[in-house]
Amino acid sequence: MKLPAAPTPNFEDSTIVVINDSSLSMRLPYVPAEPPAATSPTNPDPAATAAIYARIAEQRQPRPLIPLDRVLLHSPPVADGWNSFFGAIRSQTILDAATLELAISRVGALTDAGFEWRAHALLAAKAGVRREVLEWCLKKVPVEEVIEEVEGLGEREKAVIRYADAMTKGIKVPDDVFDGLKPFFGEREIVELTTAVAAYNCVSRFLVALDVGEMNGKEMEVPPEANPDRALS
Repeated sequence: MKLPAAPTPNFEDSTIVVINDSSLSMRLPYVPAEPPAATSPTNPDPAATAAIYARIAEQRQPRPLIPLDRVLLHSPPVADGWNSFFGAIRSQTILDAATLELAISRVGALTDAGFEWRAHALLAAKAGVRREVLEWCLKKVPVEEVIEEVEGLGEREKAVIRYADAMTKGIKVPDDVFDGLKPFFGEREIVELTTAVAAYNCVSRFLVALDVGEMNGKEMEVPPEANPDRALS
């Protein structure tokens, strides 16, 4: 029996989609927005589960839980670790937001992870990545194949995209691609960029495998909120 489809995601602000009906589903049903109170084989410690829900909700404030949360919370300990790890990447790193979101957006484009692309392309635009760069990212072509100049796609951005491409498509990063980061980033920033690209490859594979937000197969576009007049630093 096919479960009813989840509503089309609303990407207002950087929120993906708020689901208030636990009967809506992708490949698995979304868990309820409130922690289960009863003890069960999958919820042996309701108090611990409630605490995990609270930590994730605190991270999302003022937004409610998003679909990704409500899939991960099938396994509260996994959701808790995920929340802590990605919270560190997003809020405790020194890598500038434009670089971080450009790299994540490129990963989303390369892996056809529409859910990831739409959220992070919007964040990239808000951080100053030009619309032209995001449109180019969706084409998935290597930097070396850029024929016409892309406004906002400078050497720094090209170095980031080459690195994200190598990590995502080839796994092994050639020395020249890695060395291309050094004029623009320090050691800590390179570690943070590497972690972000690796981590969001994990995210995209999770999202696509379970079709979180039911975005698989839908055309990926640059968010209409992306302002073509905003340039990267």
